[in-house]
Amino acid sequence: MSVLVLLGINLGLLWLLMAAPLGERTVTVRRRMNAEPQRLRHALDPRNDADWNPAIAASSAVADSPLLIRRSFNHPDRKGRPITRMVEIAESVETATRNPAYDLRIVDDSALDAGFWADFREHRALSPSSGGAELVISQTDQYRGLAFLAFRYFSLRREIGALQNHLETGRTGHTGLFESSVTQVALAFLSTLMLWPFFGLTINGLVLSTLLTVVIVLHELGHMVAYRAFGHERVRMIFVPLLGGIAIGGRPYNSHFEVATCALMGAGLSAFFVPIVMLLQDLGASGVLPSVVGEVSVVALLIIGAFNLLNLLPMDRFDGGQVLRQIFPGRMRAVGSFCITLVILWIGWRIGLPANALIAALAVFTLMSLMSAGFGGRAKPREALDEMKPSERLMAGFGLYAAVTIHGFAIVKACDILFR
Repeated sequence: MSVLVLLGINLGLLWLLMAAPLGERTVTVRRRMNAEPQRLRHALDPRNDADWNPAIAASSAVADSPLLIRRSFNHPDRKGRPITRMVEIAESVETATRNPAYDLRIVDDSALDAGFWADFREHRALSPSSGGAELVISQTDQYRGLAFLAFRYFSLRREIGALQNHLETGRTGHTGLFESSVTQVALAFLSTLMLWPFFGLTINGLVLSTLLTVVIVLHELGHMVAYRAFGHERVRMIFVPLLGGIAIGGRPYNSHFEVATCALMGAGLSAFFVPIVMLLQDLGASGVLPSVVGEVSVVALLIIGAFNLLNLLPMDRFDGGQVLRQIFPGRMRAVGSFCITLVILWIGWRIGLPANALIAALAVFTLMSLMSAGFGGRAKPREALDEMKPSERLMAGFGLYAAVTIHGFAIVKACDILFR
């Protein structure tokens, strides 16, 4: 029952974060600035170089088109070049304050398809405030799921925080603490405590929730290793309590093989730990190591196998679905999904799950795939990714089925030991 409740909470949160149709929403951030009006107006004008913003490398008006701005960002595109965007502005003057205001929209992007910015618009304005002025930045867009809406909000807060820090201290740099290692360790600890009640508020329950957190970290480290292997200069992990973690690369994907490998390496790295944990279990069971090592190892084996096998399900937003989408073109994808599903169903049958439970689980994960199929559909790259070579397709395909087999074997062995 606890596992079912946890699964239901995760399904609801995933739908809310990834697929809930929110429609048009406006994110607004206000900040009082204690600075000279002229400096603030200069920083607010999009046509000036935003030397206070660590994300923007350069910003200048296009020749013969004063309302068009070319911005160069420090974030790299898929080839490692700086991302550039063309921004159209409409300047006005606030009637009450006589301060300038700007409406912006993005008309071109070197990394993303123009359709991604079709509904996006931004408004910047100053209003009088005691001892200075109040800066207001609003961004409006169409949203599906709360995740990107929250990302926009915190990005705006970081942008205005960087401006305030620059005006007050003259220094330029990131002011956000969310991605720091200390914050992420704290979030991982919080996630462990939040998972604890689902396994029982006992020492055994705490061990289970801790093991699950460690398995999640190992899984995300696998993604990060793959990012670094493909040349991403900066990678990071974001921990989301209850839901797990997210590994983020330093640039957009360049090829379908890169997408498949980075998605597969979460379970791929964990697969290397399966024989190590099995050896620890055997040594604990034979008396070479304390028996508690064997007991903990068999539970860890079950958690490693179950967590990674769930991630390898051929569903749209899961790692397995991401890999299959790159390997199998067109109708062949359905054949690949069917084969993976058969293997996973056989593993469920092998460990003694009843047929009605297997059918119910299949229906739930199919629903999840349909639920999230449209998420992120607008975030298309401007240029098509490099196609996979036959050798790369073969390598990724064998890697996927090897990962499914190894983690499936881990589940079968752990269940045979626990329930024999």
